[in-house]
Amino acid sequence: FIRGTSDMADKQPLIQPDRGQDAISIHLVNRDGLGDWLKQLSTSQRAALEAQKFDGGGYQTAIVPDGDSWFAVGGVADPENLSSWCMAKLAESLPAGTYRRAKGAPGPAVHGWQTAQYVFDRYKRPERPVGPRVLLTQDVGAIDGAIAEAQAVCLVRDLVNTPAEDMGPAALEEQCETLAKQHSATLKVTMGDTLEQEYPMIHAVGRAAARHHAPRLLHLTWGKEGDPVLAIVGKGVCFDSGGLDVKSSTGMLLMKKDMGGAAHAIALAGLVMGSGLPVRLHLLVPAVENAISSNSFRPGDVLRSRKGLSVEIGNTDAEGRLVLGDALQRASEEGPALILDFATLTGAARVALGPDYPALMAREDATAAALIDAGRAHDDEPWRLPLPDAYREWLNSDIADTNNAHGNAFAGASVAGLFLDKFVGDGIDWAHFDTFAWRPQAKPGRPKGGDAYGLRAAWHMLQARFGGG
Repeated sequence: FIRGTSDMADKQPLIQPDRGQDAISIHLVNRDGLGDWLKQLSTSQRAALEAQKFDGGGYQTAIVPDGDSWFAVGGVADPENLSSWCMAKLAESLPAGTYRRAKGAPGPAVHGWQTAQYVFDRYKRPERPVGPRVLLTQDVGAIDGAIAEAQAVCLVRDLVNTPAEDMGPAALEEQCETLAKQHSATLKVTMGDTLEQEYPMIHAVGRAAARHHAPRLLHLTWGKEGDPVLAIVGKGVCFDSGGLDVKSSTGMLLMKKDMGGAAHAIALAGLVMGSGLPVRLHLLVPAVENAISSNSFRPGDVLRSRKGLSVEIGNTDAEGRLVLGDALQRASEEGPALILDFATLTGAARVALGPDYPALMAREDATAAALIDAGRAHDDEPWRLPLPDAYREWLNSDIADTNNAHGNAFAGASVAGLFLDKFVGDGIDWAHFDTFAWRPQAKPGRPKGGDAYGLRAAWHMLQARFGGG
């Protein structure tokens, strides 16, 4: 089911209904309950656990002989309150086969069980491929949703892990075309002279790229006209050289991931449409490459915007907020009940929060609280940063309505959010995720590489808000 972009045909559900079929048992224990649990075992079984140095610590795993067969044991923090990741190490390390939890349901652990088996093999096959590890559950009604959610996370990983030559603006367009066909949605692609006239900042940022990486706005619509409008916007900078304010070679090394916001937005839109959420969906992805050429936009230039605001360019490496500005203005024109945007926007957010916590900025306290609560409940918690009025003046320009960058090193994530706020219509409920989209070190269920942060928080909040779920 989850094997990377190069071979989608070998996918199969890793979570399946428990109908009493043969399966290997998995016992989940913690250090506090280990002593009592060991009393149920034979001397040889306890010796086997001791030989594997199993003491019930989190993410520990062991295999215990049981006559002609065996069972598995996993260490967890609390067997009564499982997390998304508590069975992920088991899914990574056990042999191929079918498993069930010995006592109780796997609950939220079905998510990490699936994502632990993700492999990005588009360019390199695993040296020792392992067959699927299937987990059974009696909670049949939750299976389809759990599978869809894991697939969305793995789609983000696939898109972000793919290098820019194979994941440029045209490839993002192909991804949106596939999504539109799957869900009978409508996709409009704006390019060339029309893009320059209607979305001048998107055009300016992307105009230096080679023809096959030409800039474009991808606008997918789905759902009934009378339903509440939900706009999802994702930064699709497929590679960021920094423009004429060029990045260092080290700074450029991971810039294939700068379209991570688009990856989140596309995956979230797929969840919305796949579930039939009763909304009128607008997915907007400004897809560009911030390249260097004779026609690159320059520091000091003043750009027009779709909204009509003039923008002085203080830094060409602050390009993501430019393309988002035009897209957010377009989203605002639909009178949405809610706009969510995702962007790998600032290094400042990573300095403040590290890779695991996406920075969240929102106009409405209730919306921010709903996103935080949903994330905390599903092991995907964002951290709210402010949009302080006191810092708006830092974007002032002597010759234009605004600058795209401020001249000091303070509050970079919040100031970027304040720039975006200028392009969201008055009175519109809007939340912005400044997400890393990359995992620098592997954790159980979360391999090194592209990853989704804030996606599950947003999805469960949307279900509660629009679907009553």
